[in-house]
Amino acid sequence: MKIAFYASSLLSSYWNGAATYYRGLLKALAAHGHEIVFYEPDAFDRQKHRDMDEPPWARVVVYEASPQGVRSAAAQAANADVVVKASGVGYADDAILEAVMDVARDDAVRLFWDVDAPATLAEMAGDESHAVRRMLPRLDAVMTYGGGHPVVSRYEAFGAHACHPIYNALDPDTHHPVDPDPRFSADLAFLGNRMPDREARVRTFFLEPAAAAPDKAFLLGGSGWEPWQITPNVRAIGHVGQRDHNAFNVTPKAVLNVNRESMAHVGFSPPTRVFEAAGAGACLITDHWEGVAEFFAPGEEILVARDGRDVAEIMGWLTPEAAQRIGRCALDRALRDHTYARRAKEADAILRALRQKKTRTGEAA
Repeated sequence: MKIAFYASSLLSSYWNGAATYYRGLLKALAAHGHEIVFYEPDAFDRQKHRDMDEPPWARVVVYEASPQGVRSAAAQAANADVVVKASGVGYADDAILEAVMDVARDDAVRLFWDVDAPATLAEMAGDESHAVRRMLPRLDAVMTYGGGHPVVSRYEAFGAHACHPIYNALDPDTHHPVDPDPRFSADLAFLGNRMPDREARVRTFFLEPAAAAPDKAFLLGGSGWEPWQITPNVRAIGHVGQRDHNAFNVTPKAVLNVNRESMAHVGFSPPTRVFEAAGAGACLITDHWEGVAEFFAPGEEILVARDGRDVAEIMGWLTPEAAQRIGRCALDRALRDHTYARRAKEADAILRALRQKKTRTGEAA
């Protein structure tokens, strides 16, 4: 099938955490014979920070971030069998959603792909005129990259015909074990941009344990962190391109995942960082979120902390040998159960069923 996918960016992970998800899932979907065109706006300096060339498995159309650019890109949705508008484009999200669905063929599958369902659902609850909420009756389904039963039930309560979580996963061609890199040496490392709904949790789970352990080395990757926010034993290195993620994950004794507040509250939303770290064979400490045990076994394949004191306690007993053992177990689990090839098989079955339903409906009419 021809898939038109409108989202933030495939070519750049700059202020775009969903890039890993799009790359892994769409690459695996293309292997099922789909012809994918990815539409992304030239916005937020992402094209100046590309960390990926246009891949052989998708054609990328970069359009001008202007009303005319949106109209031009949206018009091409008329050629697709499946039209996808993802959340979090960042530029003219509502206009893009309405424009692509307006031009989609009657027999085309219309999807909203939500990569931040807790935020979208919260917005919808407080605004009856919300664009996604208004568009739900016209959509064949909502796809999400997390959220589990809580998100599915809430979307269905808003009137979605169907909601299907397609979780983050591992692309072993992209994230895999590499040799350690001295640039990323540390006892504990965290990678994440400074964001309002995550900053307090980063303080609790990373910066406060660092302040309490001046004898240990902490590494902070990501944009937006100011020098005054951190103690001398925290080394901030700014944006880390995806090409360096494997080394960033595998070099420290352990790496930390901190969910945004909304994701932690909803649960069943493992971020891409979890699978990136597992793919590299890293020992991962994660803040607690409902459903974590459905993805990795706590204590064996992942370490779970409920607050900063738990992080400090873990760092007190965690030996390099224990960290390596946990990292190997996480890698084995990810390769067995959590690859994008498995996720794409699920997504492909859903897309084909929806397409078949639309075709039958059209023939009956």
